[in-house]
Amino acid sequence: MGIAVPGMLGALVISLGAAPVAVQSSALVGEGIAGFSPKGYDPKLTPSLCLEKVPQRVGDLPQDWRLTPTFDIEDGKASASLSVPENTSLYGGGEVTGPLLRNGQSIVLWNTDSGAYGVDGGKRLYQSHPWVMGVRPDGTSFGVIFDSSWKATLTTGSERIDFDSEGALFQVYVIDRESPQAVMRGLAEMTGRMPLPPRWALGYQQCRFSYAPESKVREIADTFRAKKIPCDVIWMDIDYMDGYRVFTFHPDGFPEPKKLNRYLNQQGFHSVWMIDPGVKVDPNYDVYRSGAKQDVWTKKPDGGDFTGFVWPGECVFPDYTRPETREWWAGLYKDFMAQGVDGVWNDMNEPAVARELGASTSDTMPDDTHHRGGGALPPGPHLLYHNAYGRLMVEATREGIQAANPDKRPFVLSRANLLGGQRFAATWTGDNFSSREHLELSVPMSLTLGLSGQPFNGPDIGGFLGDASPELWADWIGVGSLFPFARGHACAGTNNKEPWAFGPEVEDAARIAIERRYRLLPYLYTLFENSSRTGLPVMRPVFFADPKDPALRSEEDAFLVGNDLLVVPRWAENPSLPGGVWRDLSLIEGDDGPHQPHLKIRGGAIVPAGKVIQHTGEDSLAPLTLVVCPDENGEASGELYGDEGDGYGYRSGDFGRWRFKARTEGKTVLVSVAKSAGRQALPGEVRVEVVTANGIRRGSGSVTDGIRIGL
Repeated sequence: MGIAVPGMLGALVISLGAAPVAVQSSALVGEGIAGFSPKGYDPKLTPSLCLEKVPQRVGDLPQDWRLTPTFDIEDGKASASLSVPENTSLYGGGEVTGPLLRNGQSIVLWNTDSGAYGVDGGKRLYQSHPWVMGVRPDGTSFGVIFDSSWKATLTTGSERIDFDSEGALFQVYVIDRESPQAVMRGLAEMTGRMPLPPRWALGYQQCRFSYAPESKVREIADTFRAKKIPCDVIWMDIDYMDGYRVFTFHPDGFPEPKKLNRYLNQQGFHSVWMIDPGVKVDPNYDVYRSGAKQDVWTKKPDGGDFTGFVWPGECVFPDYTRPETREWWAGLYKDFMAQGVDGVWNDMNEPAVARELGASTSDTMPDDTHHRGGGALPPGPHLLYHNAYGRLMVEATREGIQAANPDKRPFVLSRANLLGGQRFAATWTGDNFSSREHLELSVPMSLTLGLSGQPFNGPDIGGFLGDASPELWADWIGVGSLFPFARGHACAGTNNKEPWAFGPEVEDAARIAIERRYRLLPYLYTLFENSSRTGLPVMRPVFFADPKDPALRSEEDAFLVGNDLLVVPRWAENPSLPGGVWRDLSLIEGDDGPHQPHLKIRGGAIVPAGKVIQHTGEDSLAPLTLVVCPDENGEASGELYGDEGDGYGYRSGDFGRWRFKARTEGKTVLVSVAKSAGRQALPGEVRVEVVTANGIRRGSGSVTDGIRIGL
C-alpha cells in the first residue's frame, strides 16, 4: 500500500517510510518549461551540473499546468516522481541498452566501464542522462530533467517516472510542448547545444587498439588512398604513449609525432590521439611533478592523494571540480597540440580505476573519495561527482584545445559524460562486441542518445571486442556509415577490421557504403549545423515523421537521418515505416547490394548531395546535386548549409544557407532558390535529379535562374 497524494495529473503514490517533501517554489523558466524546487533544496549539496546556465524565472506556473513532480526523502536519499498520462510512450535515459521505447525499464545512473555491456546486464553504462521524454497519444510531448549528478536509479514505469538518488534533494525541470521536436529544442535551451564540429569530423574514421608503431599508421593511411576508400581520420590509442604516460610519445614507436601528423595531413587525413585521466605516479614524469606541485589530485578522506591502478600502473587522478585543476589540465594541451594533433579522445574517464595492481576488472574511486570543489562547485564525495567526472574533464580538455588552436574548431570524443556534456564532446557507445545482437542494438542506443541531447554519437563499427565475421562487418559498415559518428574500431587481440581486411567482396561493400556517406556530406553537414542551433538530433526515430501514429512509437530498426532520408536495415522484418511518399534513393552504383540498408527519400524533400571525394579537404560541391522528390502535390523543398569547414568565419557571415523549392508545372519540374543567406555563393552549375515513381529525370543549369526538368 501507499499514501495517495493529490497531483495536477492524477494521484502520485509515495511509498510508506519515505517523507514527502513540499515543493517550495515553482515557476516558468522558459516557454513551456517549468522549474520545481523542493523545500530544503541546497545547491551546496546538489549543484547543477546538467544545465548550461541557471534558469531565470519568466512567469508564474499556469493553473492548468499538467505535470508536477513530488519529492521524497528517506535516510538522506532524495527521490522525485511524476505521474504519466495513460498510453504515453517514454524515451530517453541517455546511453542505455534495451529497447528504444523505455516504458517498463529501469537503469542505474552510475558511469561504469562495461565491456560488452556486461555489467549488471547492461543496466549501467558509461554515461548518465537523468532525462525522460514522453509522447502522449495525441503527439504532444513533455520532458523531465532530474538535475542531479548523484548516483541514482531511473525507472520508467507504465504509470509514473521515478528518480531515486543516493544523495540530497535536487531540482526538477519539466518541458511541456506541442511535439517531441519542440521538447528537444527545450532540452537544448536548458542543457546547451553541440558546437558546430569541423567538417572533417563527419568523414569516415579508422581506429584500432592500437596502430603502432608510426609505420603502421602510415601503412593504414596509404592503403585507404591506394584502394580509393574515403577516410578522413586515423586514431591513436594508448600504445603511442611512453609507458602509457599521458601527454607523452613513445621514443621508439612514435619518435617524431609532428612529422607523422604532417604526413597524415598531406594525405588528407586528420589525427585524433587518446588522453586518459590517470596520471602515472612517477617523480621523473613532468605531468606528475607539475600536478603534484599544484596539488591537483583527488583526495582520500584522510587528505592524502587517492591512487588507483590503470594502464600505466599506479596513478593519481585530477580533481576536475577545482577550477585550478581544470586550468592546469587545459594548459597541458598547448605543447601536445603543437605536435600537429587535430583532435583528442578522452577515454577511461568514468573514471575506470582498478583498486589493486593486476585486477582483471576496473571499478572506480570509493564513494567517499573527496573532491574539493571551487567556484560554483562545493566540496563533496565521489558519490556526488562520479557521474560528472568525465563531463568536467572534457570541459577542461576542450578549453585547452581551443586555447592552443584558437582559429580551429575543437574535436573531442569522450567515453563518459553527463546530460549537457554535448557542449564539450562527441561520444561513442563504448566497448561493444562483434555480434549481430550488438549491431542491431546500436540503432536504438544511438537514437536514445540523440533523444537525450547528444546528436554526435555512434557505435564502434564492426564491434570493438571479439572477432567480426566478414558478413557481420559488411552489414555493420553498411548501416554504420549513415550514423552521425562513423568510426571503425577493434580491440587488441581481435581480427583486423579495416575495410579491406575481409577480402574483395567486403572491401567493395565497404567502399560503396562509405562513398554513400561522402555523397551525403552536404546534407549531413547541413543537419549538424541545424543541430548546433536547435538541439534536434541528426539521427532520428521514425515516429518523428508522425508523432501521432502509434504504430511508429516502438520502431527501432529503421531510422531517419534528418527529416528527409529513411534508412531501413536489411535485418528489419516488417518495420513500421511512416506514411506518405517515400521513394528508393540510389547514390552509388551497387548501393542496392545485400549489405547496404535501403535508403529512401521523403516526398516533398530536396536533399543536397556532393560528388564522391576521398576526404573532406576536397571540394564536395563540384558539382552540387539536388535530389528532388516531389510530394503528392508536385512540390518539394530543402536546405543546404556550407562554410569553410573549420574556424569561426561563419559567425561573421562567411557561410551560405540556401533554401530550395520545386514545383511541378504540367510535365516539367522547376527547381529554384527560394531564399539565401551569408556571403558564400552557390556553384554556377547545379545538377538536379528528380525522383519519381517512374524513375529519375536529370538536368543541370543555374538554380538561381531556375532549372526545368522534363518528366
